[in-house]
Amino acid sequence: MREGSLTPPPPEVPERPEGLYRLPAWKPRHGALAFIFGPGVFVAIAGLTALLVDDPETADTEALSPVAVVIGTLVQNLWFLGVALLLARRVARPRFWHFGFARTALWPAVGWSALGLVSYYLLSATYSAIVRPDGEQDTLEVLGADQSTVALLVAGLMVIVVAPVFEEAFFRGFFYRALRGRLSIWWAAGINGALFGTIHFAFDGWDNLVFLAPLAILGVIFCLVYERTGSLYAPIAMHAFNNALAFSVGVDDGWIVALIAGPGMLLACVGVPRILSPPARPVAA
Repeated sequence: MREGSLTPPPPEVPERPEGLYRLPAWKPRHGALAFIFGPGVFVAIAGLTALLVDDPETADTEALSPVAVVIGTLVQNLWFLGVALLLARRVARPRFWHFGFARTALWPAVGWSALGLVSYYLLSATYSAIVRPDGEQDTLEVLGADQSTVALLVAGLMVIVVAPVFEEAFFRGFFYRALRGRLSIWWAAGINGALFGTIHFAFDGWDNLVFLAPLAILGVIFCLVYERTGSLYAPIAMHAFNNALAFSVGVDDGWIVALIAGPGMLLACVGVPRILSPPARPVAA
């Protein structure tokens, strides 16, 4: 009590316990705007280019050089993340942990990730047995993975390292989190997964639309694992593992790059958050 006063001094403000920091209040409208001005802009540009080209075949990504595809993919990923950061800034100054780059308990995360991948492979196998898709995705061919050793390495890094980090940061780190600002887990995950699958075919071509369902399911599973762990490193690791497996099977000698980049990404997803990231925050705002 202060001298000469009957009023006790205010208590010292305690430090806020870890894990109770409130996430920024992103809303579905922020996610919708991010999707429109991110992937939507690139889809519109691709469609407009196809309309303006006299020979439609030259508008196909197969007609582009692998170097152009790689550069275009990098620009696309940077654009997506840039749009997300600009919209996130309207609510609060963006922090890495806002997007899910946070530390979480290791073994529960490993368990949920393994369960998610096993569930996906079982559902995907069941779908393939019923639908019997006869198409073939040409993403790795478009990246020129089979043209040279350097091209193989660059394509592998794009597929196994770059794509998982940037796509998860946009689709799960911002877009899903924004949807969760108003929607339930299942609605947010369903919308996110459906658009995650759709956008891949908007860029890669619609000839193999039959593969949309498995990609949508994978997107939903990524959301659910992110929800359970509160950390984006779990879906990034799952994404990298799945892409490494696809790369090793889909490209001659691809297993060599996958054997290095795949485990490297898994180790990074375990080690980096324990060195640089704060503890996991709640997923819901």
